[in-house]
Amino acid sequence: MLCNKTILVTGGTGSFGNVFVPMTLTHFNPKKLIIFSRDEMKQWEMAKKYEGDPRVRFFIGDVRDKERLYRALDGVDYVVHAAATKIVPIAEYNPFECVKTNIIGAMNLIDVCIDKSVKGVVALSTDKASSPVSLYGATKLASDKLFVAGNAYSGEHGTRFSVVRYGNVMGSRGSVIPFFLSLREKGILPITDERMTRFMISLEQGVELVWHALADMEGGEIYVKKIPSMRVVDVARTIAPEARLETIGIRPGEKLHEQMISVEDAYNTYEYADCYKILPAIHNWNECPLRIKYGQRVPEGFVYSSENNQQWMSQAILRTWIAENMGMMGH
Repeated sequence: MLCNKTILVTGGTGSFGNVFVPMTLTHFNPKKLIIFSRDEMKQWEMAKKYEGDPRVRFFIGDVRDKERLYRALDGVDYVVHAAATKIVPIAEYNPFECVKTNIIGAMNLIDVCIDKSVKGVVALSTDKASSPVSLYGATKLASDKLFVAGNAYSGEHGTRFSVVRYGNVMGSRGSVIPFFLSLREKGILPITDERMTRFMISLEQGVELVWHALADMEGGEIYVKKIPSMRVVDVARTIAPEARLETIGIRPGEKLHEQMISVEDAYNTYEYADCYKILPAIHNWNECPLRIKYGQRVPEGFVYSSENNQQWMSQAILRTWIAENMGMMGH
């Protein structure tokens, strides 16, 4: 599917891009893989890893800048949209900036992808977009709906848009695991609430979900991977078993439990072996056999939440994962 194709990754110097790029180069051998991001220092550091590889290109730019996107997307076959303002407290205190990147940036990308006849676009979403309480979650919900509706806008251009949604990415920049690791020597770890739970997914699993979406999508689907949950208290005890846990309360925009599929979405949700698909209600796409394929509709009232999950990650599994991935932590 991606063999000998030109792929562009927005926000490609982030945690996702640093895993997506080597995995995709190895698995598919694309013609060209373009890293589009606004941080020149991160690009410079990343470029050193791929020195001498003619397939990897770097393009300074911001999704807020539509003209720059027109230049960057010339000749591109597929786009993975990973660029976002995503740290919840920062988004709460800088709402205009969050909207400019997550909503206006999505609109820019959709328009330019259609105009440039890009074949397929997969946008990365978050569990915080389901029944959002934070500004970040609300902007990502708006972004998700924009990408779904983009399929109706593309018309004869034929550009297809879909979304992948997943939870806490283990070890990514700003996430709880590297945060706890940075504090464990102090002997005190701050816990927002002892009842708090989160979905857990590795970056490699996130990349594989994007590949699956690109291969499977007809346009408009939201793909939700089945992943385990974990109590944040157990994450802390795995990382620093001797540390004292200090409850500090839930931060602005934060939830006690995360959710990836709401009860309102359940009517349009279908289950598969490794994931769920939320199909859009617009244009009766939720009844489209090409989109449903072999899926089974979930029961009425179904909710996919980190607290009612059927899969749970043990401390032993997390401990092993941390030991194997320590070198990539927080990148």
